[in-house]
Amino acid sequence: MADGERRADGRGVDRSEGFGERLLGVLLDRAHEMPPQLIAPLIAEEVAMVGGRGVSILLQDYAQEVLVPLPGKRLLVGEPEVIADSPAGTAFLRATAVEVRQADGVRVYLPLLDGSDEVGVMALTLDTVDDDDRRLLRRLAGLVADMLVTKHAYTDRFFQARRREPMSVAAEMQWSLLPPLTMSVPQVAVSGALEPAYNIAGDSFDYALNDNILHAAVIDAMGHGLDAATMATVAVGAYRHARRSGIDLAQKYAFMDRAIAEQFGPDHFVTAQMMDLDVITGRLQWVNAGHPAPILIRNHEVARQLEGPTTLPVGFGGELPTITQYQLQRGDRVLCYTDGIIEERDADGEPFGEERLIRCINAHPDQEIRAAALFLSRALKQERGQRTSDDATIFLIEWRGASADHLAVLE
Repeated sequence: MADGERRADGRGVDRSEGFGERLLGVLLDRAHEMPPQLIAPLIAEEVAMVGGRGVSILLQDYAQEVLVPLPGKRLLVGEPEVIADSPAGTAFLRATAVEVRQADGVRVYLPLLDGSDEVGVMALTLDTVDDDDRRLLRRLAGLVADMLVTKHAYTDRFFQARRREPMSVAAEMQWSLLPPLTMSVPQVAVSGALEPAYNIAGDSFDYALNDNILHAAVIDAMGHGLDAATMATVAVGAYRHARRSGIDLAQKYAFMDRAIAEQFGPDHFVTAQMMDLDVITGRLQWVNAGHPAPILIRNHEVARQLEGPTTLPVGFGGELPTITQYQLQRGDRVLCYTDGIIEERDADGEPFGEERLIRCINAHPDQEIRAAALFLSRALKQERGQRTSDDATIFLIEWRGASADHLAVLE
């Protein structure tokens, strides 16, 4: 045994397999060749080994209104849980375990986290819960989430479970194109919501955290249905290609502009907002191609609109845009949104408008970013009288400015 493999007291490192390692190891050992339909029975078996029962896997529906049960052998399949008003919803929105005492024990709701995006919630019942149970279940939930995400890539079962109503082909394309709706790390967090979930077409967003720079874009392709979805797909593909080439925001615009013009001709366009945020310094840079100005939210209230020079929408051959920049403060949020939010007309025929948008933002202070995006989207829809005749998308960025170095240190 090498010196680095011995304890300070001279004895060998203890590599014996404890109960927790055996439990999680079974999942790890079998996961790589596990067919999707066998995940549920294996999870139920693992939970039974710690004295658990009544296992449910709850996935977020596309409208982000309820958590729907995943069907499967040995899983408890009950009614959907409302995200806004249920223990499962609380675990989902806050990304933390929730325990509810019942006559037959303790019902535990564990967020299923893929990185920081939430796949859903795992629920189970134990007679009692102690700190060892909590630690083991938290790690089990993390492993289950990773398995679900991995298997999600080659089965339709999870897509089907999340659907509460028929989905258009355009929406199918858009949901397949989207990154995770939420991403959260110590330095920065993002979260987005799209309406109408089952018929979205031309709206989309994309982001990537590359070292210290968060790259983000929100786009709105003209038109409706498949034409808009196709144009949005090309716009996002061009944006990703340009982003991965390492060029600046102005050049990204030029690349996307050429791609849309060459593919669709002079009568088609895409409005776009592209941003780069240095997650260490808080310096925000952006290019606005025909989009509504982003809104700065500070101390949970709207502070100002981030005005700046605009250029023509993507596809119209505009000049290279001016890159605008602004210094954020820690805790600041930036809200990007598409014009479907403010141009929707209410029952009296009046446009929704920016003032009502600001009132809705200010009426929902002090929420985690995941909950903030979700409830703001719901509130805006309610204010519009449940009307969504055009795509309506919001995308929130929160600059936290903290360090993540401690996460790389073993304790």
